[in-house]
Amino acid sequence: MAEAHQAVAFQFTVTPEGLDFQLSREAVRQLYLAAVHSWKKRLVRAKNSFLTGVYPASPSSWMVVVAATAGSCYCQVDPSLGLIARIREALPPPAQTAVSTVLFSTGAWLAAVLLFRRVLRLLLSYHGWMFEPHGHMSRSTRLWIALMKVMSIRKPLLYSFQSSLPKLPVPPVKATIARYLESVRPLLDDDKYAEMEALAKEFQEQTAPRLQRYLRLKSWWTTNYVSDWWEEYVYLRGRSPIMVNSNYYAMDFLYVTPSPIQAARAANVVHAMILYRRRLDRGEIPPMMALGVVPMCSYQSERMFNTTRVPGKEADTLLHLADTKHLAVYHKGRYYKVWLYYGGQLLPPADLEMQFQRILDDPSPPQPGEERLAALTAGERVPWAEARARFFSRGPNKVALDAIERAAFFLTLDEEEHGQDPARPGCMDAYAKSLLHGRCYDRWFDKSFTLVVYKNGKVGANAEHSWADAPIVGHLWEFMLATDTFQLGYTEGGHCKGDPRTQLSPPQRLRWDLPPEAVAAIEASLRVARALAEDVDFCCFAFSTFGKGLIKRCRTSPDAFIQIALQLAHFRDKGRFCLTYEASMTRLFREGRTETVRSCTSESTAFVRSMADPHGSRQRLFKAAAEKHQQLYRLAMTGAGIDRHLFCLYLVSRYLGTQSPFLAKVSATATAGDTGTWGGTRGGQGHGGDRNLITFHVSSKFSSPETVRGARGGAVGTPRA
Repeated sequence: MAEAHQAVAFQFTVTPEGLDFQLSREAVRQLYLAAVHSWKKRLVRAKNSFLTGVYPASPSSWMVVVAATAGSCYCQVDPSLGLIARIREALPPPAQTAVSTVLFSTGAWLAAVLLFRRVLRLLLSYHGWMFEPHGHMSRSTRLWIALMKVMSIRKPLLYSFQSSLPKLPVPPVKATIARYLESVRPLLDDDKYAEMEALAKEFQEQTAPRLQRYLRLKSWWTTNYVSDWWEEYVYLRGRSPIMVNSNYYAMDFLYVTPSPIQAARAANVVHAMILYRRRLDRGEIPPMMALGVVPMCSYQSERMFNTTRVPGKEADTLLHLADTKHLAVYHKGRYYKVWLYYGGQLLPPADLEMQFQRILDDPSPPQPGEERLAALTAGERVPWAEARARFFSRGPNKVALDAIERAAFFLTLDEEEHGQDPARPGCMDAYAKSLLHGRCYDRWFDKSFTLVVYKNGKVGANAEHSWADAPIVGHLWEFMLATDTFQLGYTEGGHCKGDPRTQLSPPQRLRWDLPPEAVAAIEASLRVARALAEDVDFCCFAFSTFGKGLIKRCRTSPDAFIQIALQLAHFRDKGRFCLTYEASMTRLFREGRTETVRSCTSESTAFVRSMADPHGSRQRLFKAAAEKHQQLYRLAMTGAGIDRHLFCLYLVSRYLGTQSPFLAKVSATATAGDTGTWGGTRGGQGHGGDRNLITFHVSSKFSSPETVRGARGGAVGTPRA
């Protein structure tokens, strides 16, 4: 709360005798504590930057090198081969021996650090372990794991491996085209496939070599040859609404609600998330590891908090702050600013519950235009950029907008109750749609994520997609749910533990001065957003007959099982196959994000057709289809995918003004279903599961001629992307 006292820490009045100063000791104390807290964070970040920069070495190893060098010199053994003597000659007389020894030791230690990091990068470039049969490990992989354990024996911080991760390789054009043709073969008849094959051959021989050279050049001087273009052209340059089309959501526990009290649940969840942010800032969260030794890239976590997407006429930008100490809250059409710290210390859940309850009890009405203001973030991007420049660049509107955009994240205290439908157990259609778009004006879709807490204590989140992919939010979400339930807990009455400090100032109501033109712009964006939201048909349900536990006992990948099942369901519904998109991650490489797995393969289509043949070899064909899918997933994870390479080649051709019929044909071909593990985006199928449960998220558009409504109100068929 120190920031709230800044304006009243010093007061003065002019009297006939001169100036009369008044000093608030409590305000000065709070300012002092806030400054101390800020400097502590800076020191922690500086320390972590140093520890990360020298990993896998440590400061203690430097002391060992200095001591060993000094001991050798004392025993008249020169480990420097004369370098220490030369350094001593260049130094002034006082302490020549000690300083020269320390300088040589430091140089030797830094050289060793660079060598170790180079060796670590070479080790991390090995991906042979991923292609070995499950349960069987070669000698080379065993040796590699042993070396990795030796190199990472020191406990790593979150970003310790970042500079040691290899760069995403640029695949050979020939291999990419071969895999592309293989992916479209089950979808094209002989004539169309021959036409595509001819276009691909012409591209490979005439156009591709030049484009590939430019792409390799880009890969040399950038950290990742895909990610910057992917973020800019796929996300930030999109001018259509990000609500529904791009943002995705996360859900609460399916069968458990830790507390039915809205303010209490919001307080525990917010406190847990800020604890996660603190661990992020300190680098205390260990990096995700495969096999316990292979680190995943962590750079996407940097923009999880204090981040907002700012609209622009041609392209949006991401605003990220190093630190912020408040939260933006929305309830019943009103916006509030809630401080998260008091005296440099994070507010405990009991204090946060009191603050949120004050908001819930506030009877004041919304200001003119305030209630639906967030509809600007749900509509088209250009009108929002124009309205922002015209109405929010000065005065109270700018102050209020800054409070939202510079908040740690956005919180909506929703007036509705959601969860499973009591009349239809396992059905979460309304819950999913509420998280996906709400009322189109009660989520700030530009924030890195909007936390939604419903009246019955259920929670969820709507996340903006450009700054990171869903698994990053998933790490935060798992930490929050575990901390909320098992660490913080609640009293028997459902309230937060502890006693609140009633002397805390109440949340600050944000003030707006919106002219009629601004209100008209808000209403126009709301009409666009509502038309988009009302066009979404959604079916979200829990399948509890079995989960991934049974699938694994059948020695099958759960992901491959679901993907093949989706192909079978689509074929039975439509009588044909379609190009299908599943996202894979490329976080084995520095700043890696995603790659496409084209899950409609010749092997999967052969199995699907065999299901109509009572005499077909279904089990053999299923195993072949599952293994093929796993192979494609491994290739995508190790940088040998199809779509990101073709995407970058297409961009290079546009930059150079080169026309390619093959790339034009590829870019015009839409994949017909995003089968990720989280809901959101333009529509498609999503799934997630545990040992005994699989949750499906199926969405489509009413306006699409490819879909019809099923008896359950969900989508039947595959939507257009």
